[in-house]
Amino acid sequence: MTALETARGAATRDSGEFERFLGELSKRLLASTPEAFPALAEEILREVAAWFATDRATLQRIEQDQLRVRFVWGRPDLREPRPAPDATAPFDWLIAELRAGRDVVLGDLPGDLPREARAEREYVERVGMRAHLTVPLTVSGRFLWSMSTADFCGARAWNPSDLARLRYIGDALAAAAERVDLELAAAAHLAEVEELRRQLKAETRYLRAELADGFGADEIVGQSTAMLQLQALVNRVAPTPSTVLLLGETGTGKEMIARALHARSPRRGGPMVKINCAAVPASLIESELFGHEKGAFTGATVARPGRFQIAAGGTLFLDEIGDLPGEIQIKLLRVLQEREFQPVGSNRTLRADVRVIAATHKDLEAEVRAARFRGDLFFRLNVFPIRVPPLRERREDIPLLVWALIERLQSAIGKRIRRVRPEDLAALAGYSWPGNVRELQNVVERALILSAGETLAIAEAFHFAGAGAEPAASAATAAPPATPASGERLDALERRHIAEVLARSGGRIAGAGGAAERLGLHPNTLRSRMQKLGILGTSRASR
Repeated sequence: MTALETARGAATRDSGEFERFLGELSKRLLASTPEAFPALAEEILREVAAWFATDRATLQRIEQDQLRVRFVWGRPDLREPRPAPDATAPFDWLIAELRAGRDVVLGDLPGDLPREARAEREYVERVGMRAHLTVPLTVSGRFLWSMSTADFCGARAWNPSDLARLRYIGDALAAAAERVDLELAAAAHLAEVEELRRQLKAETRYLRAELADGFGADEIVGQSTAMLQLQALVNRVAPTPSTVLLLGETGTGKEMIARALHARSPRRGGPMVKINCAAVPASLIESELFGHEKGAFTGATVARPGRFQIAAGGTLFLDEIGDLPGEIQIKLLRVLQEREFQPVGSNRTLRADVRVIAATHKDLEAEVRAARFRGDLFFRLNVFPIRVPPLRERREDIPLLVWALIERLQSAIGKRIRRVRPEDLAALAGYSWPGNVRELQNVVERALILSAGETLAIAEAFHFAGAGAEPAASAATAAPPATPASGERLDALERRHIAEVLARSGGRIAGAGGAAERLGLHPNTLRSRMQKLGILGTSRASR
């Protein structure tokens, strides 16, 4: 035995010294915070081993049929110096003794173990333990904790004072650990409540945005042949439970068609929930769709329902389905086939009480041939395909769309529009609209912002959008817009307008009185726009 161990052994026999040690320990425990407690507990266990001249000290919690290590200190050179915190062991004999309130005093291992302690015998032989002392500890009248110390160097005779002192230390440490656990559980519960409140607010905003989005729940704007045919298909399939696949270019209004399908279906009393499969990171899409359990992954502090659960009794709109990751395509296929799914981190199987509407701008058949999209999922989705026509195929609907957009947007912007010039409508109808209805909406919204009176400023809005400029600083410096000829395309209108301003500016772009100043643009912006429109400047225009 070393001099230090001899001194420590003597300290354990000094009652006054032990009482001072216990008093100081209690003060440290009372002053500890939940965050600092694990380090403090380990430090105290190191001191316990020093007091008893042993090699390891452990605080365990008795949970069901397992003994769970909560805090441990062990001499570094031991065969197993420290079991991992939260490690569990099915020591049936030891747990039965502790639950009965009996101290476990083992001075010569493994010989002191009874025959029925098979798991305990295998353990002490494996790690080389020679002596062991464990006392049960009561919290709230139940044996929930135990305190142990062990010797790996040789057998030893434990005395009654060892038992009493280990129990005193254990009672203080277990009471502090229980308090810390309760505080952490309360903090976690508050965090869970706060997270649920945040989720509820987010879902409320989401549902309100859903209600406010689009022309209306059941409003398909258009009287063209293409749109009348589309409406007939919507009316035919809406009352059925069949999956619908909406196909068409970006911005054609596929989401509006999905809303109409929901509003005209027997599920219209339930929610309509959407998710853009291209906008959610691949690592989160499974959780967004199917939900997750608390602790399912890092950051999953609370259980959260997925879109399939939120949409129960209603419709789930899967936008940009062509961008769904391959591993999630398999899970979605199962939902469509078996109408059930499992949240991430759960063994529970939930029923998918939803009608699925999917949409994509991609050619899914080509994606299947290229092995980027599962063929079996495509055939499950392609029960009733509907192609949503691009705006260039229904130009006659543009005046109706313009007025529908005005009615929808003008109140929020604070304008009241009573007139749209026929020549502006004709120019809009002559444009190719690569961005479809979404691009038209942007132009109308900009026109509302730029409109000074009751006439919609379409020409100014298109010029502003095309040039990427800021509005003119004042009417004095801005050039008057060109008057469009009937049926003239907006890019032609813009080209003619810039050419006229250049002519009035003597071909000069920058500087006082230059075309950029007259148009309210930065000179580089104007040069870029001229190049795009094919407008050639004079030698003076390059300055």
